[in-house]
Amino acid sequence: MYSFKDFESLSLEIETSRGRTLLIADPHIGFELSRGLRVRTRFEEHLAEFIAGMDPDLLIILGDLKEPIGLSFTVKRLLMGFFSSLRGIPTVITKGNHDGRIEEVAGKFPHVEVTDHLLVDDRLFLHGHTGLPGVEFEEAYLGHIHPAYTLKRGGVSRKIKVFVRSGRFLILPTINPFIEGFNVGEGIRMVPFLRGVDSVELFLPEGIYLGRVDLR
Repeated sequence: MYSFKDFESLSLEIETSRGRTLLIADPHIGFELSRGLRVRTRFEEHLAEFIAGMDPDLLIILGDLKEPIGLSFTVKRLLMGFFSSLRGIPTVITKGNHDGRIEEVAGKFPHVEVTDHLLVDDRLFLHGHTGLPGVEFEEAYLGHIHPAYTLKRGGVSRKIKVFVRSGRFLILPTINPFIEGFNVGEGIRMVPFLRGVDSVELFLPEGIYLGRVDLR
């Protein structure tokens, strides 16, 4: 299954002028509905419990909070429960390509804000599926591509989630333990402003540096 340690390793906590800031990417709440699963994982409930336990001063969700692009009754109910569990935690969603009509639910919760991007202390937060906004920044955090890397040892291959660094851009893996991810070389082409990147640096969720990978 999974544990809160999984959530902790796939998220990132940084200090900003708004206090302890927790970053997560691509939860894809309601993924069971789109992927043919007949079992309720209650993933969103466990994720909300983890976030509440971390008790950040600010939560930033780097897009694709939900999986279905539409907004069915079931998805609304899941999102209502998720937001209700996080009352008291200021939350910003940098809207992703799966977050259509999410404002209809988020608008009912004063602690939740939906925006295309967020700039805090020269740090830019966004999903990554569109071009860069016209703002100055020193470092950017994004999601969107669910980065993963295939390790090959002794004839055995295993795909693992990774954090990806490309210059001043840091890409977070999906925090959803049920979604495996895309190989970095394939995924990086899904980010308009990183399509021409020749190489990237990879880090395991535990913080171990894997090295630089050539994408050419």
